Amino acid sequence: MAHTCIHWFRKGLRLHDNPALMAALRDCKEIYPVFILDPYLHSSVGINRWRFLIEALKDLDCSLKKLNSRLFVVRGKPEDVFPNLFNKWKVTKLTYEYDSEPYSLSRDKTVTTLAKEHKVEVIYKISHTLYDIDRIIEENNRKAPLTYNRMQAIVKTLGPPKKPISAPTMEHMTDVKTPYSENHEKEYGIPTLDELGQDVTVCGEELFPGGEQEALRRLDEHMKRTGWVCNFEKPQTSPNSLSPSTTVLSPYVTFGCLSARTFWWRLTEVYQGKKHSDPPVSLHGQLLWREFFYTASLGIPNFNKMEGNPVCTQVDWDTNPEYLAAWREARTGFPFIDAIMTQLRQEGWIHHLARHAVACFLTRGDLWINWEEGQKVFEELLLDGDWALNAGNWQWLSASTFFHQFFRVYSPVAFGKKTDKNGDYIKKYLPLLKKFPTQYIYEPWKAPRSVQQAAGCIVGKDYPDPIVQHEVISKNNIQRMKSAYAKRSKDPAESPSKKQGVKRKAPSAVDMLKKKSKVK
Repeated sequence: MAHTCIHWFRKGLRLHDNPALMAALRDCKEIYPVFILDPYLHSSVGINRWRFLIEALKDLDCSLKKLNSRLFVVRGKPEDVFPNLFNKWKVTKLTYEYDSEPYSLSRDKTVTTLAKEHKVEVIYKISHTLYDIDRIIEENNRKAPLTYNRMQAIVKTLGPPKKPISAPTMEHMTDVKTPYSENHEKEYGIPTLDELGQDVTVCGEELFPGGEQEALRRLDEHMKRTGWVCNFEKPQTSPNSLSPSTTVLSPYVTFGCLSARTFWWRLTEVYQGKKHSDPPVSLHGQLLWREFFYTASLGIPNFNKMEGNPVCTQVDWDTNPEYLAAWREARTGFPFIDAIMTQLRQEGWIHHLARHAVACFLTRGDLWINWEEGQKVFEELLLDGDWALNAGNWQWLSASTFFHQFFRVYSPVAFGKKTDKNGDYIKKYLPLLKKFPTQYIYEPWKAPRSVQQAAGCIVGKDYPDPIVQHEVISKNNIQRMKSAYAKRSKDPAESPSKKQGVKRKAPSAVDMLKKKSKVK
């Protein structure tokens, strides 16, 4: 039977390595590629992230047009949208890429139920992660691995990730049509930032344009730098270089403009026969960190919260709206911290180690504010804001989960000086301070009044005094952290079982074939 099919784009905004899209084109007479602007997912998003998404959708539409198809952008809750589309287009098949976030799992369950009621066949495929993360949990005695070493051991037994598949071509579109009307743009067009109520006047320069074509171009560019790729070690890159010292491919992987599997196998090609760095610090290692946090987020309940999270240390964080606002708005009085938060707001990206510095400062280092608050700010402002990675990294950096050396605190002064002694990064993002002599650029409050006047910036008037005394407060906070650790009932060396109860028997060949036919 020839199907009328909807392929539902969510993440996975690409044609390459998109097995669910290929499944849609099989036995298909009509294909409707759909993207839903879901109010739940898109309400608390900053302008840079919106701009990236719009660019990615335009790029996708452009690629689909080359296949004589179009993208249909629909607004509303998926559970409200789909019954109408199923009836309007007489749909018989729905395909999508598997998504392991709690909201997504619950949404997809609801949509699958609605599809069955409308006699619509549902097929999903795994392609946002390197592996089937349910399988990783299964292999680890139905528990999420809590250490990177354990994760590595499991994936070693699974072998390398599946190879990516090619994008569909005109050959795949033989006898497949996408019916659309003359008023398609009006009814299903991609919205502008203006239409989304975004103030385009606050937009900075677009340093990282969204979309699959840009993702593949950047990937090609980086893969040509074979020496750099083979020698890459994440801790040796700089948090405050004036241009990024890493690949900045993370936003493209987050939105699915670039397949993680494509990235993995392109790296494998570069590594072939050469001496290269290894996980956890290599580029392969970075993709495995992503897999590690995705697996943890699926296997640990309430992963993005402290309360009800069985592996997270329960800490008596302070509630201090003034401190939180000063941190968020780059008004802490520590130039290194404020420069990072300014770059984040302006550009939507900051280096991995810069994230370390501001996260430690907000939580256990200085301001003693719950990591969940920082998580919300990053979710809004980061182009690569990813639910699992964001929650996992905030728990790590606040020494709540995964990382337990709470006595190791980043200095908001000394850390930045290691890689940028002259403070060029600070001068770029806080031009107000650019006339300060090098010796005072990280600690302008120590400059004599005459130096402040000569620099045209009086601390306490033009630029804030430091919000805390780092040397004193960080020592106090280490003691508070010590108390929180002392209260832990036991060291959470193990994550909870995903499925409690009797160990499942090994599936028979018949069971496996049944499962395979269900998850095509």
